[in-house]
Amino acid sequence: MKHHTPETIKAPFARYSHGVEVPSGYRLMFCSGQLSISVDDEIPETAEAQTELCFRNVAAILEAAGMSLKDIVRINAYVTDRAHLPGYMKVRDRLFADPAPASTLMIVSGFAREAFKVEIEVIAAAPE
Repeated sequence: MKHHTPETIKAPFARYSHGVEVPSGYRLMFCSGQLSISVDDEIPETAEAQTELCFRNVAAILEAAGMSLKDIVRINAYVTDRAHLPGYMKVRDRLFADPAPASTLMIVSGFAREAFKVEIEVIAAAPE
């Protein structure tokens, strides 16, 4: 992967790359948005715990394809309030070292259930 953060534009506000180039010979995996619900329908209370569960769910999907979190090239994350940003970012920054994936974080009005505070979708790429 080649990470692009040109010096001719404003540096990222947090730990993410402005762009990630996927070389030829890689296969792509597009993961649907994952909400923080466990197999037994438990939903953690805090945004931080919800983020942990979202990324565990993403990791399980990637593992089914022989990939891992290290193969993520793009993260789209959604939170329902600015107050949830620190919890989300704490987990994301712990899981993704530099150079980090490309990333977008949006504040949205809500999800299918009011208890959800975080949703995460990713694109991953790994060698054929």
